Amino acid sequence: MKGEWEKVFQLFWSFFKIGPVTFGGGYAMIPLIEKEVVHKKHWVKSEDLTDVFAIAGTIPGAIAVNAATFIGHRIAGIRGAVAATLGTLLPTFMIVLVLCGVLSTFQNNPYVESAFFGIRAATVALIVYAGIKIARTSILDKATFTLAVTMIVAMLMFHLHPIFVIFLGAFLGIIIVRIKKNLGILVKFEKNEDEEIEHKEESLKQQAGM
Repeated sequence: MKGEWEKVFQLFWSFFKIGPVTFGGGYAMIPLIEKEVVHKKHWVKSEDLTDVFAIAGTIPGAIAVNAATFIGHRIAGIRGAVAATLGTLLPTFMIVLVLCGVLSTFQNNPYVESAFFGIRAATVALIVYAGIKIARTSILDKATFTLAVTMIVAMLMFHLHPIFVIFLGAFLGIIIVRIKKNLGILVKFEKNEDEEIEHKEESLKQQAGM
């Protein structure tokens, strides 16, 4: 029992530390969550975390809060879900309360404006980094690469709604997998560790050759 509550507290504290950096709608939180729950705590695998973010992005609410709730529930049930969610929300809630009191005073302060100028740029970098990390476990072959590029182009050109893009991706994914199975082509749903190690070794060899 003590061990279970200890894990619940660890969930709360882990997300409490990450919560204050949820700029950019929470997407900037993705690499920090991965570092904490995958590499540091070893609670979930990288491939499983990608699935969590995919689900968290398809339902209402901020992706950071949704992801924290999913991860917390997976690790410690309902208590873990509540702890992770509170850990994510409390820092932001307290920061907003403080900012509401001082924003009118420092709104036109050149140092504050300069700070937010840099924060916005750094947030873009975090979001791009998160996208690259997710792509490494989501783009498995030429079909998934083509699908990802097609969705990006479609959003840029036709300004499709994100919900429509998600459902369209799910529909096309079902079709692609069914076509591959009918043609007798092996379908991969995730990258295994051996493939990742092999890819890293090939990259190192190419760099050594250059």
